[in-house]
Amino acid sequence: MNERAAAGRVLVAGIGNVFLGDDGFGVEVVRRLDPATLPAGVDVVDYGIRGVHLAYDLLDGRHRTVVMVDAVPLDDPPGTLAVLQVDPTGGGAPMDAHGMHPAAVLALLHDLGGSVDRVLVVGCAPGDAAERMGLSEPVAAAVDAAVRLVSEVVAAEVVAAEVGVAAVRN
Repeated sequence: MNERAAAGRVLVAGIGNVFLGDDGFGVEVVRRLDPATLPAGVDVVDYGIRGVHLAYDLLDGRHRTVVMVDAVPLDDPPGTLAVLQVDPTGGGAPMDAHGMHPAAVLALLHDLGGSVDRVLVVGCAPGDAAERMGLSEPVAAAVDAAVRLVSEVVAAEVVAAEVGVAAVRN
């Protein structure tokens, strides 16, 4: 892939365990995203609980930005959405192949010699992560807004990358 294409590619990664209630938030959001409505250069993948797979996919250097969609602990009511910027190195998070939260995925990527320039998390405050299928009512109600938010975030990232590439070329 040429440098210009790689510079602006964005990966949207749905993360979560659909068997743990609201932990399946990220999976549900990426399932509802329509790739045809997203800008060119955006890849959407449901990683579920396959954090090691995500880290290895990022090793190829194709993506400048990764937008992880996940249930995240926030000091807000269930269903509250937030966009968080994350340390792309994972900040020394411990490796746990069975509990690959975003920081652990990034730490593994860093340990494997890979990197990504920018990491954002579109997160939702969970209400219930007990063993069960399906999202709680407030988290389910936030999914459509999260789809719109992810679309806005990736569009802004693609534009920022294009402006950055144009600035480098001039």
